[in-house]
Amino acid sequence: MVGRGGKHAKTSGRGGKGQTARAGNKRRPELRDIIKKLPKNRGYSFKSKKKPFVVGADKIAKGEKFSEIRKRLGIKGRKIVIK
Repeated sequence: MVGRGGKHAKTSGRGGKGQTARAGNKRRPELRDIIKKLPKNRGYSFKSKKKPFVVGADKIAKGEKFSEIRKRLGIKGRKIVIK
């Protein structure tokens, strides 16, 4: 009987010569190289990023909490800045 590899081992009877047998074998997927060559969108910013809600100091009662301000003005999920 001649050694030709097993049925379900690492090389499965196909051998392991060439590029795959060398140390540091890291073959990159072809699609990744295509994606890397595409230019990045300059000046791209997320649309979901919201600007802070500016509230004048005259519209806020003294000692009022941010949660109370949110309820009164109907602000959801935005940062409040007091000026």
